[in-house]
Amino acid sequence: MVWKRWGMLLMVVMLAASLTAGCAGNNGNKESEAPKETAKSGEGTAKETSSPADEEKTEEIVDIEVWYTNLGAQPIDKGSPLYEFYKEHLGIGVIHPYVEWNGGTSYLNQLNLKIAANEMPDLFMPVQGLEAELAKNGAIADLTELLPEHAPNVWNAIPAQVWDVVKANDPTGQGRIYYIPGVLDYGRMGGMIRQDWLDKVGLPMPTTQEEYVKVLEAFRDGDPNGNGQKDELPTGGREQAAWMDHLFAMYGVAIDEGKPDWDLYDGELTYSAVTPNMKAALAFIAKLYKDGLLDKESLLNKKADWDGKIDADKVGNYFHWAEAATTRLEAIYKNTEVKGDYSVMPVPKVEGYEGFYSAKKLLNPVWVVKKGKDDKKLMATLKALNNVYDKSKWDALFYGVEDMHYVMENGKRMMLPSDKSVMQNKVFSPWHNLDTLDFKMELYRSNITEDRRWAIEQGIRNMEENQKYVKTIAGDGLSASIYEGYADINNRTLYVEYATKIILGQYSIDKFDEFVEKWHKSGGEEVTKRAREWYAKVKK
Repeated sequence: MVWKRWGMLLMVVMLAASLTAGCAGNNGNKESEAPKETAKSGEGTAKETSSPADEEKTEEIVDIEVWYTNLGAQPIDKGSPLYEFYKEHLGIGVIHPYVEWNGGTSYLNQLNLKIAANEMPDLFMPVQGLEAELAKNGAIADLTELLPEHAPNVWNAIPAQVWDVVKANDPTGQGRIYYIPGVLDYGRMGGMIRQDWLDKVGLPMPTTQEEYVKVLEAFRDGDPNGNGQKDELPTGGREQAAWMDHLFAMYGVAIDEGKPDWDLYDGELTYSAVTPNMKAALAFIAKLYKDGLLDKESLLNKKADWDGKIDADKVGNYFHWAEAATTRLEAIYKNTEVKGDYSVMPVPKVEGYEGFYSAKKLLNPVWVVKKGKDDKKLMATLKALNNVYDKSKWDALFYGVEDMHYVMENGKRMMLPSDKSVMQNKVFSPWHNLDTLDFKMELYRSNITEDRRWAIEQGIRNMEENQKYVKTIAGDGLSASIYEGYADINNRTLYVEYATKIILGQYSIDKFDEFVEKWHKSGGEEVTKRAREWYAKVKK
C-alpha cells in the first residue's frame, strides 16, 4: 500500500508539472513554503520545501563537484549551458568532469585516485560498497540529522521502512545514515529479442530453452538483418561475464548486471555464484560459445563495443533495461534506416528450474556527501539535494537545456534524440532513483512525437511486459559491508576467473566445484554468515 500510494503521488505531481508547457523554470508551487517542523519520513504529508535560492536570487553561488554515471556525454564546466541551468534551478553551481564509466570499473579507479589525493568530490555516487569504508573512516557526512533539517525533500521522499534498512546497513553499527538510496517498485531489466528477426526467420517467440537455441541458430545462419553477410551475433554480453543475465536467469540464478547476488536456495540466503544453478548456467553458456551462438568477443566487450554492435543492427538478443530499447532502436535507425522491434523475451523454461529476471526495490546507494571543514560547501550540497528532490522541479530537470536536450514545437517541449557529442550529461535524474512503473510510463508517453512514436511505444510496451518475468530477490537491500575484509569476494575476482575460463572452454565444468571450495575457504563462509545474520534481522 505504501508503494502504491507513493507511486501515484509521484505520477500526479509530474503530470501537473507537465501541463505548464513552456515554463521549465516555473517554481511557483504553493507547497514550496518551508514547514515549521520536520515531518517523519515516509508519511507523505509534509510539504516540499524549496531552498532560499528560490527567494534570494542575489545570494552567493557556491560551486560543488559532482561525480555520477556518464555514458559518454559532455562534462559540465563552469559557465557552460548546463552549469547555468543548474545555477538557476538548484541555486548552486555544478562542476561535473567527464569520467569514463565502463561498467563502473574505470569510474571506481578514478574515484579512488581522487580520494587518495585528498580531492574527494563534494557529492558523488559510490560503487562496489565504497561507502562502507568511507563511513567507517569518517570521510563522508553523517546524514541522519542533516537531511531532516537541511534537505527535508530527500527525507520525506523516501519511505520510512527504506531508511530503516539503510540504518541497519550502517557499517559503524550505530544505526546512522551515510548514503541516499535509490528506490524502485518495478523490474527494469530483462532480455530483449528482435521480434522482426523472428518474423524473418519464421520462428515464434521462444518459451523453452530448446526453442531459444533454435532461434539463436536461425539468427546466426538466416541473415535476418538482410545485408547478405553472415555478421549477425545471436546473443552476447560484456567483459567479466556481465550483461548476459538472460542466460543465467533461466536457471534461477540471482544476478545483477553480471554480478552474482543473494537469494533463497534450499530455504537459506545463499550467494548464487556457488549454487548448482550457477554450475548448470555456466555449462549452458559454454556450449553456446562453442557453437558460435554467443558473440566470440563477449568476454572482451566493453560497454561501447557491445552497444556499438547492437546499434549496428547485428545483435538478435541482449540484456538491459526494458525501457531503454527505445534508445537502441533509434540508434539502429540512425545508422541503418532499419526500424527494428526489440521485444521482451520471456524467461525460457528449463526443466527442474524456476527462472526469473532479478529485481530489487532498494537500489544501490545513489549519493554520498563529502565530510569536510568547509561548511559552505556542505550546505550548498545539501541545498542542491533538497532542490533535486523537490518534485515541482522535476519537469525542468527532465527536459534540461533548450536547444541542447529539447526543442519547442507548437508550444510544447520535445526531447531531442540522444547526441552525446553535443549534449552535456544531466547529472541529476531523480525520477530514475525514486521510480514507479506508472510514473515512468506516463513520463515517456508525455514525450511522444509522431516521428519517434514507433520507438517510444516499444519502450513503454516492454516496461509493462517485463513485469511478468521479474522477481524481487531475497538479498534486496543487503549491505556491501558484509564483504569487509574480503575485497576479492566483493570484486568477484575468483568468480570472474572461473566463469570466464569455463565459458571459453579453457576449464571443464567440473572445475566449478573447485571454485566453490576455494570461495568458501577464502572468506565465503564468513561472508555467508554475515549475510544470513542480516537477513534474519531485517526480516523479523
